[in-house]
Amino acid sequence: MDLRTVLVVGTGLIGTSAALALRKRGVRVLLADRDQGAVRLARELGAGEEWQPIKGEQATVPAAERADLAIIAVPPAHVATELLELQRIGAARFYTDVASVKAEPIHRAAQLGCDLATYVASHPLAGREKSGPGAAREDLFLGRPWALCPTEEADPEAKAAVLRLIELCGANAVEVGAIDHDRAVAVVSHAPHVAASAVAARLADATDVALGLAGQGVRDVTRIAGSDPGLWLGILSGNASPVAEVLEAVANDLADAASALRALAEGDGTATNEITQLLKRGVAGHDRIPGKHGGPASSYAVVQVVIGDRPGQLARLFQVCDEIGVNVEDVRLEHAPGLPLGIAELSVEPDAATTLTEALHERGWQVP
Repeated sequence: MDLRTVLVVGTGLIGTSAALALRKRGVRVLLADRDQGAVRLARELGAGEEWQPIKGEQATVPAAERADLAIIAVPPAHVATELLELQRIGAARFYTDVASVKAEPIHRAAQLGCDLATYVASHPLAGREKSGPGAAREDLFLGRPWALCPTEEADPEAKAAVLRLIELCGANAVEVGAIDHDRAVAVVSHAPHVAASAVAARLADATDVALGLAGQGVRDVTRIAGSDPGLWLGILSGNASPVAEVLEAVANDLADAASALRALAEGDGTATNEITQLLKRGVAGHDRIPGKHGGPASSYAVVQVVIGDRPGQLARLFQVCDEIGVNVEDVRLEHAPGLPLGIAELSVEPDAATTLTEALHERGWQVP
């Protein structure tokens, strides 16, 4: 399936990122959004050209002007109605959406009488805590899983078009049923977002002393809590039951942990067993998260380096790694409150840690 022209309806983070990725691969991209400011910004970023929708009850797009594929990048609750209108005017040969829930939009599309033969629902598992076209990146989907959920009615060519889209964006296609998809993202995305928000909500009334002691741990746990509440309300509403089930299980674990801690505070030493079991289950779950290239998670050694908060320091640090042939698997930065420096944590293969540490010492870096 060759995609020469793609219509992107909805120029937010995901829609604009897909448009940028497609433009890089030489695809002509048409942009549409009810927010004209978002369209203009996406266009200025090089995401494509503005599409003028056909108006009128009897109006249709001439066959020669139809896009090969239309990407519906709108909130889950609006996917079906947008699909119905686009199909009514014949905007494209095939259609997909990129909403983060699948079962409800597909069900609603069937209710409205949409043509399910030309429609294959999909969902790229990629995003940022920021939203809008200004946060878009052409490499947002590189190496990321992208679910596609074809129904029994879906035409093989429609599926091929979506697979080509995923390939052009650099993502990895994962075919899954809509219901299974929604249950899966409830566990790995939607419920974690609510849990992060619950932790972050405790900080709203925290003392200045507590916030002054905040380290990388609380930043890691609460990072995604900074996302747009309106956007997430739409996502959670479309996947309410599966998310509720996960949150109920998490709440039970937390309630049991709280009870055990109360008992421990009152002198019941046996209460440590329940807390220990939860912590061990957490380690086991963490270790199941796929690692590099989708394989088993690897154990890396962490080399900590004191780094100044000024231009060029990271570049110098990575230059050392390049000179000695050490690949940095991951990097994290932790700033020192009130000081113009911080700690860079470089994750490397265990057998490379000593080599890197010695090289950094020789070049004058402080390695705690």
